[in-house]
Amino acid sequence: MKLRTIAVLCTALLAAEAILPVTAAAVSGTDVRHLAKSLTGAGELTAADDFDGSKSVNAIDLTLMKRSLLEAPDLGDLTEQTITAITDVTKVIGRTVTKDGVTWLVQSGAAVECTVTGTEASVTIAGDGNTAGDEKYRPRYGVYVDGELIKDVVMGETEQTVPLFSGNTERTATVKVMHLSEANNGAIGVKSFKVTSKRSEPVKPTAKKELTIEFVGDSITCAYGVGADSQYVSFETATEDFSKSYAYLAAQLLDADYSAVSYSGYGIYSGYSGDGKRNTDSLVPPVYEQVAKFGGYDAKWDFAANPNDVVFINLGTNDDSYAKDDLETRAPLYQAAYVDFLKEVRKCNPDAAIVCTLGIMGCTELYPSIEAAVKEVGDPKIFCYESPTHNIQRDGIGADWHPSPVTHELNSYLAASNICKALGIEYSGIGLDFAADGEYGAALNADSGAAGWPYYAEWNKSLNINITSGGKTAEDVIGYVRGLDLKSGTYELSFTVKGADKIEFPYVLRSMADPETVYCSGTVTAAEITKTFEMKAPAQDCEIVFLLGKAGAANVTFENIFLYKRA
Repeated sequence: MKLRTIAVLCTALLAAEAILPVTAAAVSGTDVRHLAKSLTGAGELTAADDFDGSKSVNAIDLTLMKRSLLEAPDLGDLTEQTITAITDVTKVIGRTVTKDGVTWLVQSGAAVECTVTGTEASVTIAGDGNTAGDEKYRPRYGVYVDGELIKDVVMGETEQTVPLFSGNTERTATVKVMHLSEANNGAIGVKSFKVTSKRSEPVKPTAKKELTIEFVGDSITCAYGVGADSQYVSFETATEDFSKSYAYLAAQLLDADYSAVSYSGYGIYSGYSGDGKRNTDSLVPPVYEQVAKFGGYDAKWDFAANPNDVVFINLGTNDDSYAKDDLETRAPLYQAAYVDFLKEVRKCNPDAAIVCTLGIMGCTELYPSIEAAVKEVGDPKIFCYESPTHNIQRDGIGADWHPSPVTHELNSYLAASNICKALGIEYSGIGLDFAADGEYGAALNADSGAAGWPYYAEWNKSLNINITSGGKTAEDVIGYVRGLDLKSGTYELSFTVKGADKIEFPYVLRSMADPETVYCSGTVTAAEITKTFEMKAPAQDCEIVFLLGKAGAANVTFENIFLYKRA
């Protein structure tokens, strides 16, 4: 449908080159945007849309209207203007509500974005009733100018004005106001922009992205506690920051617009349960089709006007707090609820790819239920993958044992990669650990006298090799990570070694088919090794090999083996 519409418009635009408007009515950017929406079926045509007076509204009217606007003179003198932050002058991102001229940013990450042209500008922000509540639970917002965060506020007032820029010369800046906390704790209102400018329309919406992704989740998606110093810090909105969420970062990686539906403590069959009883007050499915659940923001969400290309679901962590006490009985109930929710999501998003995951905070015992639910629905555009549980020792931890910034970043790469798979497009691989899905093991050449036994621990992906006799050559005892398919680019190989304090031995990354083809090599001389190297061309079936045959009797353990693609 998009391609057909574009083709029709392009044909009409060419035809309009030789046509002059019959009338010379004044036109504004709002008029142009209204007509553009109407022509693509997103709005209703009006008599005013017949710009050339031909009694037929088409793309020729749009072309002439744009031309008239471009040729319109500036105001001439610098003039202070106050522009209401409605959807005609800003791009609205995420689930919002407009009331009395105020655009309320309701869900996590909801935002308005626009370009502002002038010598001086500011934006006025409103707070709802939650600003008068406990300071720990007030809504938080950020203001960005040309991508730089200039203001980060936990809102404690009913209204604030934030200066954006000022100077003696006119500039055009991209401005974004984003809700950083979650819908559970209120919304942020964007009221107006005050701009000193010569332009008749100094505030204009930024362009819509080609891809739109909706993220549906719980506290993990909200980035609960991502800014906290430790797991022993309790929740407060001052440490919740959607701009650090895996969801927002994945959208940035894919240059996509986004929307979020996320509530801390919520699930599909049960919300968080601290007493073993099912929590039906904290469920996403009953409120999925609303802008939000609380505070007068429960209006019906218009999916047709806000279509998603992808819906990404990360729910089950809170369900597990209930299901784990009787998994045999309760996992099937979770699965049945998941099936119903997938059908609801499909009804609201008839053309979207749907990607499901679970596991960042553990609770992976419910992941098989997600796989079974996806299989039961049988929709070819629904996919799932298991997220790796966060490595607290390596990557840190947020409030109440929630993911750290590092964990969110790592999961943003996985999310982006799996979204690309669902869409049938190639992902660059940047940020992915190409050793994550490798085959871990060891090989000992008994014919040369090598003896010992290996052990691989799945829970922390560690490879232990207890060598009683090393054999004759370095190749007689090897530890390996095999079956790696690599893209071209820059990589970082890293690992830690225990039990090899006085042993030096080589390691290589090479082709399994031709061991003489080596892409990276070095010698282990320390407990922690990091090596950066370049893959000039893609290569399949590679292996990381630790050559221990000359190490003698030893008990060596390899932990945290990572092969990240950096560029």
